[in-house]
Amino acid sequence: MRLLNISGAGRVGRTLGYLWHEQSVFQIGGVLTRSTASARDAVAFIGAGAAHNTIADMPAADVWLIATPDAAIASISAALIASKRLRASDVVFHCSGALASSELATARDAGAWVASVHPLKSFATPEGAVQSFNGTHGTYCAMEGDADALAVLKPAFSAIGAHVVDIDAQHKVLYHAASVLVCNDLTALMEAGLRCYEKAGLARDTATRMMEPLVRETVDNIFKLGTAKALTGPVARGDVAVVEKQLQALQAFDPRLAEVYRALGVLAAQLAREHNNSHGHSEIDALFQSSVRQ
Repeated sequence: MRLLNISGAGRVGRTLGYLWHEQSVFQIGGVLTRSTASARDAVAFIGAGAAHNTIADMPAADVWLIATPDAAIASISAALIASKRLRASDVVFHCSGALASSELATARDAGAWVASVHPLKSFATPEGAVQSFNGTHGTYCAMEGDADALAVLKPAFSAIGAHVVDIDAQHKVLYHAASVLVCNDLTALMEAGLRCYEKAGLARDTATRMMEPLVRETVDNIFKLGTAKALTGPVARGDVAVVEKQLQALQAFDPRLAEVYRALGVLAAQLAREHNNSHGHSEIDALFQSSVRQ
């Protein structure tokens, strides 16, 4: 069994360490975090390994997981080289969603095999992530890097229930931006809707209950029918007058929300034309485009 060292045992590092230990995929070696106390907490959560203060104190390992914040990945890689712990053909990988495996160039230059693996999942708590990682839909993990590194990591992630997919390292930032749009920005969009409901006289808790079935049905339709067929409302109908009134009302209430409506409306109009190319859709698109240019 390969030995795994973990640098940065926060929510992601703890979750992966726990699952790999539980499934006997890797033997857990050293665990390093910002403080000895948190490293000990991580070891207790994982159920294996030993807490360490520095990379130089950690044992040699076959696989090195760097699960630190993005800004620290390159410096951890450099510290690993300086520690003399890294051996040729060791695997070094990080879990950043935005950075490519090239962030570990120093480790590759030292003879290691490098990769990046990003679990597309919300790690609110390690306890919850452990329970849901291989749940109903599983967890998709986007990976890229050296073929020899991926030959080790793909079966390791598959063994804990992950769906592994290859990604183009050159466009990884766009992949991560997409994840932000459909997760973080979806949350922000719900907040935008709630503010409009409140302005219309609805209590926030009432508005939240009212919009829940609408949002859930929309999301279900997207995954059943695709985005174009799931689109409903005035843009889908080509109702120019309603769209224009809504733009005016939003502009008067909060110009920032009006900009969101316009920007998303351009894309919605494109989807509407794909599904039903009517004259109304062209007029709506022209209305949105004119507003954006202004």
